[in-house]
Amino acid sequence: MRTTTTELGKRLRKLRIDMGETLGDMADRLGITPSYLSAIEKGKRPAPTGLVDKVADLYSLSDVAKHELSAAADKTLKSVKVELDGASDSKRDAALCFARSFDDLDDETAKNVLKLLKKKRDA
Repeated sequence: MRTTTTELGKRLRKLRIDMGETLGDMADRLGITPSYLSAIEKGKRPAPTGLVDKVADLYSLSDVAKHELSAAADKTLKSVKVELDGASDSKRDAALCFARSFDDLDDETAKNVLKLLKKKRDA
């Protein structure tokens, strides 16, 4: 029986094999159990907060490799929490409106929103 592996799982597995480490070796270095790391590699469990940073630090990943690992981890997310404490009324309204409208967004609108946010972030 073959399991589905996420992009994150593929990247983590390749990294540990390239480093000559077993699942247990990498898990020990990351401070998680081998079974949890295996579940992350197989896409059965989400990556814990901070995993990408820890992997990048422990294995001295380049900025590009860290970004790619982070993007792969993002694709495994099933939900996102937005902290609204201290947010202005405008930011709160925008976040709530987006959350309420999310299921009704078509791909083209989502791409336009993403483009707008990236443009603002990169400015």
